[in-house]
Amino acid sequence: MNAGEAAFARRDFDEALKNYATALQLEPTNYSAILFTANTYDKKNDFTKAAEWYERAAFIDPNIETAYRYYADMLARLGNMARARSLLIQAAVAEPYNKIVWREIRAWALINKTAFNLVYVGIPLPPKDDPTHSGPADVSTAWRTYYSVKSDWKKGGRFSTQFPREAEYRHSLAEESEALTAAAKVLEELHGDTKTAKLAAGNPTADLLLKLYESGLMDPYVLFSLGDEGIAKDYLVYRASNRDKLETYMDKFVMPPAPAKP
Repeated sequence: MNAGEAAFARRDFDEALKNYATALQLEPTNYSAILFTANTYDKKNDFTKAAEWYERAAFIDPNIETAYRYYADMLARLGNMARARSLLIQAAVAEPYNKIVWREIRAWALINKTAFNLVYVGIPLPPKDDPTHSGPADVSTAWRTYYSVKSDWKKGGRFSTQFPREAEYRHSLAEESEALTAAAKVLEELHGDTKTAKLAAGNPTADLLLKLYESGLMDPYVLFSLGDEGIAKDYLVYRASNRDKLETYMDKFVMPPAPAKP
């Protein structure tokens, strides 16, 4: 591997390929050797072989973002923005908390004269009025519900029940998703009332929350947009069985569409 990288650095690409091939004879599943082989073919402008090797690297370990990102960069240079977009979505799902991924997504958006969406439901601070208020329902009822659920998790013992092996409370995917879903259900009821439907629909925060809820993508939103240290601990387990939902969320809510071909 060292010899291959040294050859690559001096642009002796054929020598680099020989050394990476030797590394792969010794260790056929060496991700770096596969990735660097792809990148070397990329630099040689042998894009067909580069694509084959980038795909092989992604297959060996789909939870590393690098192969997707390098492949996307190559395809963007070749003008295939739609496929590059798809690969960047996969890169984000592989490593959503890696800033390099988001820099590449931003670069893709700039090339295409657009921007990716910063999806964020800005929940208002807890209402100052009496939480037992029994007047006509309005949007603030949803936010009261949100904070009530969160209080139950933090102070009411829900966390220790859900995570008995964890000694201390932490912010979790389960807590945030349940609280947001409870608020969304209240908003859904408001939308069914002609007197309050306009109020809910005219509130961007309420509108976005409803769209996330109705699309069934609340969990991916929480993991991507609210992924603090506590929530991030739940990501690997969720991704193991919900990769499709994470990709769908990125496609529908975050990544702008690829430009139409001329």
